[in-house]
Amino acid sequence: MSGELQKNFIEETSFPDAQEYFINQAYQFQEALMMYNCAIREVRTKLEVLNDELSIRYKRNPIEFITSRIKKPFSIVEKLNRKGLPLTVEAMTAALNDVAGIRVICSFIDDIYSVADMLTRQDDITLIQKKDYIKAPKENGYRSLHLIVEIPVFFSDRKQSMRVEVQIRTIAMDFWASLEHQLKYKQDVPDSAQIQQELRECADIISQTDARMLDIKNKIFQEDGFGSPVEKLKKLNLPLAPPPARP
Repeated sequence: MSGELQKNFIEETSFPDAQEYFINQAYQFQEALMMYNCAIREVRTKLEVLNDELSIRYKRNPIEFITSRIKKPFSIVEKLNRKGLPLTVEAMTAALNDVAGIRVICSFIDDIYSVADMLTRQDDITLIQKKDYIKAPKENGYRSLHLIVEIPVFFSDRKQSMRVEVQIRTIAMDFWASLEHQLKYKQDVPDSAQIQQELRECADIISQTDARMLDIKNKIFQEDGFGSPVEKLKKLNLPLAPPPARP
């Protein structure tokens, strides 16, 4: 573990036993983080390849962008404590599925399920768990598709199966989740119950907007194999921009 990483870990961790143990296991912790980073690169590359292929086949990118992260040391220790598990690297790798995380932002709802299906059908990907918070949103309105996948990563002396959490959502879902996450940790907010209700209503509005945008997309890009995009727009009676005036 680099000196800076170890310093940050000690400062972030409020559990003395965890500080001492992870310092003693500095090499193992550093190696584990390296392996999680490699697993992220493997899964991310698969998603980028799919996006490149589909952009040629269907003339558009289903994935808008991809982000990734490794869970912070404090969050790792906190979760191990919450689960009543020992504060060890072994417990972290065996029991925590979300140490490595990838977030995939798609344009439309059907893109979410298409990307998830294409990823999990690959023969070196094992689907460990799937939670569909789009069809069954959380009580606060949160929507996203969560996958825990396992992928083999090849190192110099062995092959190691690593788990990665993949969250797939639309741009609108991501906007709502990011804002809700920021507000959730704001302290001493007046009328917090009312704000939560307003956030829940916004989540429903965003869901309706996603559904309407999907419907419009399906009308424009009907897979009939004929007609230019302009001709398809004409079918919807949408106004077209006038041609530029000649000088």
